[in-house]
Amino acid sequence: MPTLGSQRSSIGRGFISISLHKSLTGALFALFLIIYLVTVLGNLLIILAIHSHPPLQNPMYFFLSILSFADICYTNVIIPKMLVNFLSEKKTISYAECLTQMHFFLVFGNMDSYLLAAMAIDRYVAICNPFHYVTVMNRGRCVLLLVFSITFSCLHSLLHVLLVSQLTFCASNVIHHFFCDVNPVLKLSCSSTFVNEVLVMTEGLASVMAPFVCIIISYLRILAVILRIPSAAGKRKAFSTCSSHLTVVILFYASISYVYFKPLSNYSVKDRIATVIYTVLTSMLNPFIYSLRNKDMKRGLRKLMNIKFQMKNLSSINVNKIQGP
Repeated sequence: MPTLGSQRSSIGRGFISISLHKSLTGALFALFLIIYLVTVLGNLLIILAIHSHPPLQNPMYFFLSILSFADICYTNVIIPKMLVNFLSEKKTISYAECLTQMHFFLVFGNMDSYLLAAMAIDRYVAICNPFHYVTVMNRGRCVLLLVFSITFSCLHSLLHVLLVSQLTFCASNVIHHFFCDVNPVLKLSCSSTFVNEVLVMTEGLASVMAPFVCIIISYLRILAVILRIPSAAGKRKAFSTCSSHLTVVILFYASISYVYFKPLSNYSVKDRIATVIYTVLTSMLNPFIYSLRNKDMKRGLRKLMNIKFQMKNLSSINVNKIQGP
């Protein structure tokens, strides 16, 4: 297996352990293939339902459709290469491909964070300032929030990848992880990673905590308004509009904080498992979380299924007419 010498030709990688038993590799391949298909199909259904059902074409679902798109991209950055490695004898990834994977992983990961913050702002305006919702959350502001999320995420990712590209790799070439994440790659470097670690704990912390603080402030204000609602039914109705988003926020930020905001020397197998939660499982669970308890989304999905069923019937009728008796 090639090493990361001065030319940085390629990086070998395995899933946690490079010496996986063949039967275990097959089981992991089947598991992650199912997760991949469910994630892509689930998020694609969410996007199609939102764009085919007029009541869902509002700012909250606009951001949800972008979040679903980002989750599809997020998944495609990580899982396909991992599935190939499960089936191949030589589990390798080129140096350029590793940095590319790292870049897009960070881009879509940060986009998720900022989109969750935008959705929290939307819920705050809808509950705390409902009479001005249409004017405050207009199309221009929604697009502006989206452009900011994409731009900042790209710049954040580019900064980290450029610093990693300046490191020297001359020891082990095995990444003990299932994709090219920042910390596992830094652990392979035989040059100083002090600047990289400082960047993760400062700019990285700020880029994650800024949207998280925005979410916390939004929900504190929402909670204050909900507590002032006199009826229990009114409180439940107001909170139900936030419960799906709050579930995703807790799942996403709990796992991402556990992985990144501690010294590089403490990085362990538990961090790889936590990474699976916020990279793979969160993206897969989002469609279920947002659809199972959301009446509007359920109606949108039913309408989408009805449209597909009608198109199938129409196609069958046309075929019968062409064939004739």
